[in-house]
Amino acid sequence: MIVLGVILLIVGLVTGISIIWTIGIVLLVVGAALAILGGTGRKVGGRAHWF
Repeated sequence: MIVLGVILLIVGLVTGISIIWTIGIVLLVVGAALAILGGTGRKVGGRAHWF
């Protein structure tokens, strides 16, 4: 999710489409939050692991 956010940020910046840039920021923030929660050992969404 973090990688997709970065890709969308770059595409939105190059093309000048602001909605893609905004979606990229949102995906980047959500991906970082999930990575931090998963790294601390907390269950995310009621699941200990995502398979």
